Amino acid sequence: MHFPFRNPYKKKYFRSDLFFKGIVLTIAAIFTINASFSQSNQIDTIKKEKKKTGFNFGALPAIAFDSDLGFRYGALANFYDYGDGASYPMYRHSLYLEWSRTTKGSGTNQIIYDSEYLIPRIRTTLEYDLFTEKALDFYGFNGYEAYYNPNFEDKDSPEYISRMYYRHERKLNHIKADFQGNISGRKFRWLAGVEYFGHQIATVNISKLNKGKDSEDLLPDTALLYDKFVSWGIIPEDQKDGGNNTFLKLGLVYDTRDNEPNPMKGIWTEAILLTGIPARSTKDYSFSKFIITHRQYFTLRRDVLNLACRLSYQAKISGNMPFYMLPYIYNSMTTRDGLGGFKTIRGVLRNRIAGQDYLYGNLELRWKFLRTIVMNQNLYIALAGFYDFGKVTRNFSFDKKPEAQSYLDQGSKETWHGGYGAGLYFAMNQNFVVNFSYGLATNSQDGKNGIYIGLNFLY
Repeated sequence: MHFPFRNPYKKKYFRSDLFFKGIVLTIAAIFTINASFSQSNQIDTIKKEKKKTGFNFGALPAIAFDSDLGFRYGALANFYDYGDGASYPMYRHSLYLEWSRTTKGSGTNQIIYDSEYLIPRIRTTLEYDLFTEKALDFYGFNGYEAYYNPNFEDKDSPEYISRMYYRHERKLNHIKADFQGNISGRKFRWLAGVEYFGHQIATVNISKLNKGKDSEDLLPDTALLYDKFVSWGIIPEDQKDGGNNTFLKLGLVYDTRDNEPNPMKGIWTEAILLTGIPARSTKDYSFSKFIITHRQYFTLRRDVLNLACRLSYQAKISGNMPFYMLPYIYNSMTTRDGLGGFKTIRGVLRNRIAGQDYLYGNLELRWKFLRTIVMNQNLYIALAGFYDFGKVTRNFSFDKKPEAQSYLDQGSKETWHGGYGAGLYFAMNQNFVVNFSYGLATNSQDGKNGIYIGLNFLY
């Protein structure tokens, strides 16, 4: 869940001082917190964790409200089987379930299973997602080249068009089966899998969202940015309703992390080739991508303070990408929405940055300041400061029709996008982690800020 807050602004361009502000703050925080620990014996008070065995789970309600999408209700839960506890904190089996709905028709149905024991010595990750999104963020293509004006969404502004102006409807069926096996012990592994995306795309159903609203709150029935992209020919007719894409995956993984949910030390690097299967993809829109992601974890204070870093490059190497496949970030464990939002660049609008190739990264300082055992459950609370950044490194190409030129002229040259902020994490038995984060964008062309509630550390 994420709740962005946006304010009107005057057009601004990227400022390098803001871009590096997050890095400076992170480095300063390292010395400040590390110095405070040198004057105390907190590390000596860390309780020895109880080894978990058998069955365990964590659960949360999914509750939120949006004036346009309605009341969100539902629940999420993660079930773990630790067996005899010999491999704790690593589980034998994990099953994640999420079900939520909004009163205006959006919905999330998600099942993720992960285990090294279903097939002996093969890590198996199976995932099924069905997302029905009545108002998915859509800002155009190629980062800052796509002009964003929050006044178009602000009912009190004379430039107001619609609160749904930067949205469209999407129904997504997503199925994934990934397998990893050892090449040289657990550290060096091969990866193979298959992944399917089934998209149904449409403009926002304004009449459905207006149902039950008072007259002063009604959304205007007007052309949205997605509608204009279709009418201008930027989105071709054979892509505007979505399509199906299936991929085979092959890769290598090098992993020396000491603890998967929140490593204190180690490296996690992977290189993946994602290649489309033409016979199972829509028309001529089959393509291949190469993804390389490096994550490294530095212990600054044993069991207490660490620095987590991630850098990823994701590039198309062949074929033709349809517009609806642009906003995805791939790695060996999960597929995410594109750059911007909770899982990539916090503080920046969700899917704000859409292009063919991406480079993005994250710095996060994590401080486990409290550990305890409650009702036989190992608990800790962590505070984190972060800086996230990214950009489009190769543009998505489209026909530039004369009728779209006035819109295209408002954009600016693509450069780095950034977001910085803080997070608070509550962890039970190291694996079930509840995350509360607040991020600020460094450029108002990317929005203003975001509040996020979810599970797990980003990486």
